[in-house]
Amino acid sequence: MNNPDEVIAAGIQDKLQHMADVQHELVTTPPETAEQWHDLIQSLLGGAVDFCLKLIAAIAIFSVGMWIVNKITKSIKYAMERRELEASLISFTASFVNILLRIFVIIIVLTTVGVQMTSIVAVLGAGALAVGMALSGTFQNFAGGIIILFLKPFKVGDVIQTASGRTGTVKKIMIFTTELHTFDNQVVFIPNGPLANGEIINLSDRGARRAEIQIAISYGDDVDVARRAILAVLAKDKRIAKNPAPSVFVSDLGDSAVVLTVWYWTKYADWFASMGDMREALYRELPRKKIHFPFPQIDVHIQK
Repeated sequence: MNNPDEVIAAGIQDKLQHMADVQHELVTTPPETAEQWHDLIQSLLGGAVDFCLKLIAAIAIFSVGMWIVNKITKSIKYAMERRELEASLISFTASFVNILLRIFVIIIVLTTVGVQMTSIVAVLGAGALAVGMALSGTFQNFAGGIIILFLKPFKVGDVIQTASGRTGTVKKIMIFTTELHTFDNQVVFIPNGPLANGEIINLSDRGARRAEIQIAISYGDDVDVARRAILAVLAKDKRIAKNPAPSVFVSDLGDSAVVLTVWYWTKYADWFASMGDMREALYRELPRKKIHFPFPQIDVHIQK
């Protein structure tokens, strides 16, 4: 949109052009009687006074309106900052509201001066409709970004898993996209529309996560001995939470092994690494307690 001062100047220019046209008409077809001259002068003076009053009112409306717009914009920005929303959302929302309110004030000013706004509003409406249809997907992402930034299902630094199967650390939450860094060091930009409308698993929101390890031991081995050995290994690792306490139980009786499931709680940052370390430690410790890891086997009976 043009500068507001330029728009108002254009309206004033139209009025001055009208007065010039009237003067030109006087020169080409001058009145013949004194009464006609008097009526014409009165008409010109009345039009000039009316235009000056409208111009003064328009200037006053413009000045007061812009002051109110600035106050409203600052209030909205302050309220959003108190809610500790994202800086990108605060800046975008404040600018968007400021532009809309300025357009509203300019329309009122032009209407006050006497500019016909019907055709202008119709053109603006048609243009907005065409742009809206062309950018429907972009507006969907914009709406998704607003939802994410306001409702905060995740924040920068969280590890999330999206409906599309992407897992990684959130680096930036922008108006249209969210930047995700995967564990294999890929940078993924996910549109906010599908992200906000799909399932989001926030893996780091709760701070702690339960880890699960399955250990297969041979039939005939003492389950209680294996359980005590496993709990002793877990107790030596400071990353393992004491409360809730770890647990070991028989989860399956397989074809060639008794399956023990190990549950323990740890911080999400230690979740993946601790499981690898626990498997390695149990692989070394259990054979020392006479607990064996069976190989898959099949018994074949031949009958004559």
